[in-house]
Amino acid sequence: MIKEIQLRLLPKAASHEQSLKKIAAQETGEDLSDIWAVRILKRFIDARQRTVFVNIKLRVFIREKIEEEDYIPVDYPEVSSGKPVLVVGAGPSGLFASLRLIELGYRPILLERGKDVHARKKDIALISRQQQVNSESNYSFGEGGAGAYSDGKLYTRSKKRGSVDKILHVLCQHGASSSILIDAHPHIGTDKLPRVIENIRNQIIRCGGEVHFETRMERLILKNQEVTGVITQTGQEFHGPVILATGHSARDVYDYLRQEQIPMEAKGIAVGVRLEHPQELIDQIQYHTKQGRGDYLPAAEYSFVTQVQERGVYSFCMCPGGFVVPAASGPKQVVVNGMSPANRGSRWANSGMVVEIHPDDFPEFASEKELALLRFQERLEEHSWLNGGMKQMAPAQRMQDFVQKKNSFDLPASSYTPGLIASPLHFWMPELITSRLREGFRAFGNRSRGFLTNEAVLIGVETRTSSPVRILRDRENLQHITLKGLFPCGEGAGYAGGIVSAAIDGERCAEGVAAVYG
Repeated sequence: MIKEIQLRLLPKAASHEQSLKKIAAQETGEDLSDIWAVRILKRFIDARQRTVFVNIKLRVFIREKIEEEDYIPVDYPEVSSGKPVLVVGAGPSGLFASLRLIELGYRPILLERGKDVHARKKDIALISRQQQVNSESNYSFGEGGAGAYSDGKLYTRSKKRGSVDKILHVLCQHGASSSILIDAHPHIGTDKLPRVIENIRNQIIRCGGEVHFETRMERLILKNQEVTGVITQTGQEFHGPVILATGHSARDVYDYLRQEQIPMEAKGIAVGVRLEHPQELIDQIQYHTKQGRGDYLPAAEYSFVTQVQERGVYSFCMCPGGFVVPAASGPKQVVVNGMSPANRGSRWANSGMVVEIHPDDFPEFASEKELALLRFQERLEEHSWLNGGMKQMAPAQRMQDFVQKKNSFDLPASSYTPGLIASPLHFWMPELITSRLREGFRAFGNRSRGFLTNEAVLIGVETRTSSPVRILRDRENLQHITLKGLFPCGEGAGYAGGIVSAAIDGERCAEGVAAVYG
């Protein structure tokens, strides 16, 4: 017999299988010896009150063995003789588009401008060690995309666009921990995600697909208003309909599409800083005790949002127990992002703290029309580079000093390995952003006492929260509205915002190919 029960437990009781079995026996009225196994289906930490509880949905196996898989696997057929479909970009949307194409009987040919997920680690290391950015292999470009060296956060609100559960099950099938099926805010971890990505690539190749690294799309092949392939930087041609999944940092792609008069529109984004606290302090604040997380709770997270002067101010991509990393993708840029290992074990917590901005906020870029906010991003990232000493050192300021418009004459220890340099962010960043951040920080400090502190440091700048451009496409079959054979996809096309939502959009674009080509 199998029963499912809901439990609300103290963290210690929720942390051991044996204690869960004892509680399950009490709840079901069965003898403990008859509880052969338990499986957690869902787990959520409720820290809203002084006493922290763990809410658990538990499946209890009473005189039954567990014979089911943790995840539901997908059967991927052999497609070496299938119709070829080009997938440009090996981020989440490109990888999941390729897997879905295989399910539908098509042969994906995946083209990635950067290196494979392991080789690009060496180029990423050089950013910290030698202050060098390889414009084709960095935190944004390469197998796995910008998400490969991130927290691997999988929470999304995109429930209506496709099956979140399927994406999580596919990740488990390729090596992710089954805990992502359980936790309310699942994550894989930057140390585990590369293996999952590599397994997906090997799955594509086993089924008859192709994967080409260091292969950058230079331009599309157009015939009679139809996209029939791409030409790469070496002049090599690949033929087939194109799923364009190049990510939100492929600015050369946006410039090319504008040159070809392919319809796009400017899209609002959020811009700000990366805020870093000691993780111990966040644990104390969120768990309401000086002891912090103790022995049975994970590194605490937070989420803040408010409205200041009719604009949203909010935390973004929170990384407990994580690191701030250099995310530039070209010269004369300093951009920061955050990531966490699977154990979330560092002594720092960080998140983006950003402000909504609109395409008409910066009239000096109005002549660029659909690329207006992209040009603003470029200018702000260059200012960050100049204020960081024209290296990958990042300009930074203590949190209270920023709110009080004071210079910081020293900075706290930081996880950002290229190094920090004290800089008056309140002075050189746009007032439209800094004024709202100041008010937002005051509001967040009132909500969580101790959060607004000079133990925390603002690190500039966080600009790559989403694409500043949307490539227009048909709502029904997701192909480009003016060109048959071009399927703009994922974050770079302006239709997703994170690993899972990008993966979902990749699957939908693969289905769009099937809808058009039968």
